[in-house]
Amino acid sequence: MFTLLAATNITNFDDIFKSSFLEKTSSFSLIDALIGLASAFLLGVFIYFIYKKTFNGVVYSHSFNISLMIMAMATALVIMGISQNVLLSLGMVGALSIVRFRTPIKDPMDLIFLFWSVVVGILCGAGFIPLAVIGSVIIGVVIIVFQNKIVIENPYLVVVRFEHEETNAVIERLLKEASKRYLLKSKSVMNDEQMEVTYEVRLKGNDAAFVSTLSKVEGVSSAVMLSYDGNFTA
Repeated sequence: MFTLLAATNITNFDDIFKSSFLEKTSSFSLIDALIGLASAFLLGVFIYFIYKKTFNGVVYSHSFNISLMIMAMATALVIMGISQNVLLSLGMVGALSIVRFRTPIKDPMDLIFLFWSVVVGILCGAGFIPLAVIGSVIIGVVIIVFQNKIVIENPYLVVVRFEHEETNAVIERLLKEASKRYLLKSKSVMNDEQMEVTYEVRLKGNDAAFVSTLSKVEGVSSAVMLSYDGNFTA
């Protein structure tokens, strides 16, 4: 009896290294992982060039554009890791829910590109590579057409500083002649004589020539025109 019990408690070499970690590793497909990562990388490069070609903001950020590629690949890795385990997926969702990103997104199109990269990573990680390719091509074509081919007339902000109230009438007369439409946004009186007005205008012709004309008006100390497209920086 003692010999039988001792024989059943013998631990061999395979039992020492037997674990759930090795079992998950044995079920891992290296070929599928490489295909998913390569697809996410190529589509990330496609997103990179679309963003660079269609960017029309104030300052182009090369590091942000590179992060779009890395985000697609990292998301694909996460999806491949949690696709085989429901408990792991729930834990990953809980862990990611506490992450907070402090980088401000000023342009709504940047948010669209971030979401696009995440979607590409999810599809490539889940194995829906044809869907990711077709969807990315369609989205890229739509962005190129609407960003570069359709011209949107953006208004300008004209800030003029002058010394006498009579000069304001001359400024508005020039605005009426040179613009399709203008609207007074603000007027500030700094002292008894110095004043500053801000107009939103849509010009008909040469922008630089109009600013030069304003600066030559008697009583005008400065004239500044800013492109007002939602990316205004002081």
